[in-house]
Amino acid sequence: MPHLAPPAPTTPATGDDAEPKPPPQLRRILRLFTPYRGRLALVGLLVGASSLVAVASPFLLREIIDVALPERRTGLLTALALGMVAATLVSSVFGVLQTLISTTVGQRVMHDLRTGVYGKLQQMPLAFFTRTRTGEVQSRIAGDIGGMQATVTSTATSLVSNLTAVTATLVAMVALDWRLTLVSVALLPFFVWIARRVGRERKRITARRQGQMAGMAAMVTESLSVSGILLGRTMGRAETLTERFSAESEKLVALEVRASMAGRWRMATIGMIMGAIPPLLYWSAGALAQLGGNPPSIGTLVAFVGLQQGLLRPATSLLSTGVDIQASLALFQRVFEYLDLPVDITERPKPVTLERPRGEVAFEHVTFRYDPAARPTLDDVDLTVPAGSSLAVVGATGAGKSTLGYLVPRLYDVTGGRVTLDGVDVRDLSFASLASTVGVVSQETYLLHASIAENLRFAKPDATQGELEEAARAAQIHDHIAALPDGYATVVGERGYRFSGGEKQRLALARTILRDPPVLVLDEATSALDTRTEHAVQRAIDALAAGRTVITIAHRLSTVRDADQIVLLDGGRVLERGTHEQLLALDGRYAALVARETTPGGTAPGGTAPGEAASGGAAARRDGPSVELTP
Repeated sequence: MPHLAPPAPTTPATGDDAEPKPPPQLRRILRLFTPYRGRLALVGLLVGASSLVAVASPFLLREIIDVALPERRTGLLTALALGMVAATLVSSVFGVLQTLISTTVGQRVMHDLRTGVYGKLQQMPLAFFTRTRTGEVQSRIAGDIGGMQATVTSTATSLVSNLTAVTATLVAMVALDWRLTLVSVALLPFFVWIARRVGRERKRITARRQGQMAGMAAMVTESLSVSGILLGRTMGRAETLTERFSAESEKLVALEVRASMAGRWRMATIGMIMGAIPPLLYWSAGALAQLGGNPPSIGTLVAFVGLQQGLLRPATSLLSTGVDIQASLALFQRVFEYLDLPVDITERPKPVTLERPRGEVAFEHVTFRYDPAARPTLDDVDLTVPAGSSLAVVGATGAGKSTLGYLVPRLYDVTGGRVTLDGVDVRDLSFASLASTVGVVSQETYLLHASIAENLRFAKPDATQGELEEAARAAQIHDHIAALPDGYATVVGERGYRFSGGEKQRLALARTILRDPPVLVLDEATSALDTRTEHAVQRAIDALAAGRTVITIAHRLSTVRDADQIVLLDGGRVLERGTHEQLLALDGRYAALVARETTPGGTAPGGTAPGEAASGGAAARRDGPSVELTP
């Protein structure tokens, strides 16, 4: 399949001067934590208890300085000192428990998000994946959700913890001396304003950074796959691809530096100002004494400064947490965009299950458009394929042959008319029933990077070794597998590139045989093979087709002569139909195509010269099929 251009970015590009858009609904983010509200309540209790214990120490310190030491009360001094040690110990234990619970909850939320996005993508129609680069999809699942890890595992807890600590500390400061409290908090509104500006800036940069990472992931997926490596080396573009990757990486470096440094000086200013407040407090206490007021005691002043210094850490952390949350909203927005994708192909609330499917397929005045504004790919197609019979669909490239076949297993849904199995609209069938009834073998065989046995069991997980071997024999591939050093445990390599095109096709056929579907759709299953390999695969197909309803999308007319019914599509419409002999006698377009294919130098109906179609050398070599990925 040729490389398709990526879709327009789903995240709007925003420059530094662009007005920030409202963040995703915070309620939706909070709903992610709803299943774990019991554990979160426990975290809240631990946070509150830890904060209360922490602010007790300054009061104990005041009593030590103002009472125990001046009055030389050793017993009181000992009790107060032990109280301060106990407060530190209890606060530390609570902190460890809080971290354990909050991290567990955060990881569960991450799991829910990853599973939710993956499950949603499994429901998307085939058209979505023809428009979207694989690297972009991987980036959403791994990069964006991974980037949210700090937010969902620690940021939320840090926010609650620091907010509680700040609140408890402010209450304690007011209890000690309300006048010094006013001096300490006078600049807090200014700090909050700075933090909000920094947060908005980091959010814009984060959105651009994630988009850049998605682009690089797509480039890696394309250029470092087996097909990409073959293409790069045979075209002499390896150095060019490396330079392109280096240039994209340079852009990411710049964005990472900007993301890291955004607002650093402003946040550092906040730290410096808050660090200068203790001298201001000492000066204020002295000014109160000079003005004849009621200055705080030495113990109160020392305790207050201790509280104020204790306020510095959670307050600064709280401001930084707010910045991180604003930045992470860009990641949440990208993930929510995937979760909000409309699902075009859905299962009925009460779907039909075919208990004993016979395999009759009917296309009733079927119309299909990929684009509502474009001309129909299929136009008023009306066909019936009786159970156990064979239909061959031929025509030029772009006539709608593959689309017709893909409507049967509901890889696409019709835009007009209907497709039925045993008289039931395929849209009314359950997904499980449809998958067990219709099997598809396409030209582009896909094998997982796993053993032969695992690839075969993908169709039937509980298949025994005997069933695997029986299916492989039927597909004319068992002897080859048995001759391998590891037999059925042989790892096929990425996309099966350790095997030739014909061997991969026969493995795919064996996988389909294990499923034993009554309806079989063959989408140009032998068109990329050389003549000798094609004959071997065709024998396997014949064995598989016995007793089934077979719809063959034909590239070479020589493979469809024995079909019970042949249909020639032209511009999405049925132009001719009949048996091979009937269509030859009609002396129309089909007869012309047959004559052209059998004439030296002629062109096959798919637009490929017979010599080219038959050669298939690159496709049949063990090194793998020819590559169509563009750099």
